[in-house]
Amino acid sequence: MGVRSVGVGYGWLGRSRRWWRLLLLAMVSGLAIGLTNCTTGNQTSVPSPTGAAAPPGVLVFGSGGQPVNLEPGNITDGNSIFVQQQIYNRLMEFKPGSTDLQPSLATAWSASPDGKTWTFKLRQDVKFQDGTPFNAEAVKFNVERWWDPNHPHGYRNAGKVYEIWSQIFGGFKGDPNSLLQNVVVVDPYTIQFVLKQPFAAFPQAIASSFFGIASPAAIQKAGASYGTPGSLAVGTGAFVFKEWRTGDRVILEKNPTYWKSGLPKVNQLVIRFITDPAARLAQVRAGQVDFTVDLAPDQKKEVDGDANLTAISRPSMNVGYLALNPAYKPLSDRRVRQAIAYAINRPAIVKAFWGDLGQHTPHFLPDALSWANAPNLTAYPFDPQKAKQLLTEAGYPNGFDLELWYMPVSRPYFPTPKAIAEAFAADLSAIGIRVNLKTQDWAAYLADRRKAPGYQAFMLGWTADFGDPDSFLYPHFGPNSTDDIGNWKNDQVFQLLNQGRAIPDQAGRAKVYAQVDQILHDEVLRLPIVHSEPLLAQRKTISGWVPSPLGTEPFEAISKP
Repeated sequence: MGVRSVGVGYGWLGRSRRWWRLLLLAMVSGLAIGLTNCTTGNQTSVPSPTGAAAPPGVLVFGSGGQPVNLEPGNITDGNSIFVQQQIYNRLMEFKPGSTDLQPSLATAWSASPDGKTWTFKLRQDVKFQDGTPFNAEAVKFNVERWWDPNHPHGYRNAGKVYEIWSQIFGGFKGDPNSLLQNVVVVDPYTIQFVLKQPFAAFPQAIASSFFGIASPAAIQKAGASYGTPGSLAVGTGAFVFKEWRTGDRVILEKNPTYWKSGLPKVNQLVIRFITDPAARLAQVRAGQVDFTVDLAPDQKKEVDGDANLTAISRPSMNVGYLALNPAYKPLSDRRVRQAIAYAINRPAIVKAFWGDLGQHTPHFLPDALSWANAPNLTAYPFDPQKAKQLLTEAGYPNGFDLELWYMPVSRPYFPTPKAIAEAFAADLSAIGIRVNLKTQDWAAYLADRRKAPGYQAFMLGWTADFGDPDSFLYPHFGPNSTDDIGNWKNDQVFQLLNQGRAIPDQAGRAKVYAQVDQILHDEVLRLPIVHSEPLLAQRKTISGWVPSPLGTEPFEAISKP
């Protein structure tokens, strides 16, 4: 997997004010930031790649990286979700460009008067891509393998833990905090979820893009290899899995028996893995890729200047953060974590790397969910002297050594992660924190941060899976979210998050979430850096692409001549 470690030369990084002046001058001059992973100089100087343009009827998408796997419920990363969205349907889906629900595999849903039982009526005209029937038993099979540690086809012995289920729904079967109590097949096309307490956002949560419904027969046939390169991935969606070329692409074919009439609108979908934003854009300009996501904000001028392209801004429903793991000294001292918050010039970093496509706030939640934020919260100002004072009080007047891990791929919240990490290092060096920048391949990056005690500090982010504060807060700070916040536990936060789920009205929930916001601000477990509007680009030859604020969307309605 090859861990890459970057030693930081502090002779120049310590002069952070000069560094920022140079960086901002480069931005004003329209130059690409000199710290990007793979490019230097003007972005427009990247040569167009050689090779054939994408042929008619074949839609080519430029993804920011390779999927971790294609098994529903067993991923958390957007690269995997983009592929899964095309192969699988969920019980409900979100309206194009919105966080509002509409029917999908479920045609209707309702809650019992006490809010603890949700009943879903299922579509009866659907088969999986392998010809086996979709019905309530298939839904039960999928849900129980995510939920039940003893499910015979869960294959947890292969390291599959379905962590996102535990994070969203409080735990697995048998856990005291598990929200789900039972899954009941009422009849072949009616299924019920029985909860331990009310959860008003349950339909939105189960509609999350993680929870595509896969063929039980295909899972049983493939066993623990299901969803990996060279194996099977079988859903009810618009596209059928054909091939996964490791490190290169996933190839999907049109589902000729798709239950949505007239869809998909192309015969083949190719999802290419291109980690560098400059390379992705170069291939869109050359016509080898039809559309792409998560470009660097400073590439917008290049997109706007190409008559063949259209720039699109995805509505912001995300957060990019710096995680500080209290399992390590000196990060176990809250004053040290707060010192880091004072030391990093977040407004300047956001201005330099995102321009008008990013916003810095003190809140973990984006403005779209501002009703749930503490109304009078003030961000930690950029104050290196205050940071040094806190370090001295904590017993570290000369600073300390810190490993800071940055992502090897661009993501909606961090389009140029290495460059941004170097900016963090520059500011931290000014208060004596000696940063060693490290990274490794994406799958290992995601997995290793969860291996106790985890990384010391690392960059990551989150795009909401449904339009509710619970989608941000419960997976990160709920009772099963110790994977990257070390040994931190706060029973008050756990109780408040459970209250927020059960309260039916927004005003009551807002009071609860405001308390959580204040606690998280004081604890600085995850330092919010940015809420971004990711930059996307498409060739004008395609139509019908409506990006979702939730970060990924089906491509079934996209047309290409």
